[in-house]
Amino acid sequence: MHSIRPEKAAKVSELKDLMTGSKGVILVDYCGLTVAEDTDLRRKMREAGVTYMVAKNTFVRIAAKEAGIEGLDSFLEHNTALAFSAEDPVAPAKILSEFAKDHKALEIKAGILDGAVIGLDEVKALADLPSREVLLAKLIGSMQAPISGLVNVLHGTLRNFVYVVDAVRQKKEQESA
Repeated sequence: MHSIRPEKAAKVSELKDLMTGSKGVILVDYCGLTVAEDTDLRRKMREAGVTYMVAKNTFVRIAAKEAGIEGLDSFLEHNTALAFSAEDPVAPAKILSEFAKDHKALEIKAGILDGAVIGLDEVKALADLPSREVLLAKLIGSMQAPISGLVNVLHGTLRNFVYVVDAVRQKKEQESA
């Protein structure tokens, strides 16, 4: 590896730290976006807590190598921007996929999920996943279902017991009358 200047080494180090500290990274080719479109995309990224930056392919290649990420070289052509999310691996994929639907100039190249390179199909599958909140709500709902069922069964059993006791009471009243 050739030696690089300190300011460039700092950029490579920053990219490496972002790659290793992120749960999800998406690489895109942004060529053809207007300044207004790029500004809109960056705003959406910020709102979702996603770091978005343009980087030289050489720096990305070196940072990926230092981070132990293999298989990224074939995607590092033309212009490259990266979206990093330390919290939600789905967020950058969702935002970029939605944005790419309306802006054909934005092209998703690949992604990195838990240190492994994923292709365009996997990125799209990731973007189609429900949000974390929706998944948690479904999990809680599925956990509550058996409990609710048990409560209904027990309630039904108590109700039937009350009906039986009431029927016995009515029968005793009829016999005594």
